[in-house]
Amino acid sequence: MSRPEVIAARFLSFDQMYNYERRLQSFSDWPFREDCQCTPELMAKAGFVHCPSENEPDVACCFYCLKELEGWEPQDAPWAEHAKRSPDCAFLQMKSYDELTAIEFFRLEHGRIRNYLRKMAHMKIARFRDEVENTIKSLQIFLDILP
Repeated sequence: MSRPEVIAARFLSFDQMYNYERRLQSFSDWPFREDCQCTPELMAKAGFVHCPSENEPDVACCFYCLKELEGWEPQDAPWAEHAKRSPDCAFLQMKSYDELTAIEFFRLEHGRIRNYLRKMAHMKIARFRDEVENTIKSLQIFLDILP
């Protein structure tokens, strides 16, 4: 999973990713090309943006729900994987971007912002819990040392 600052940077740049062509452009270094279900075209149609890292060359992230998937196999179907891992993603029910009314777009964007805030809150809560656990362990060690 990506760090909060990576998620924040993605979120800010993903506002342009409602457009299929922009998503497709992100897959220039995608490892799966031919004889695959997860071609760049199908990945982009499923709402994914290619977000590789040094250790994970096949990370794809939905621009809308921010769900990250890695470990792709040639037979993986992007739309099905997206629906299985993030069934409530509004992108999966979205009609063509070109057909959206302004109100529909703003509702979608509101949902995208809500997804970002929820993801960041969950990450911060998890980090806080880890810090609490580490503090408790440190205190237990300290207390065990005292006579």
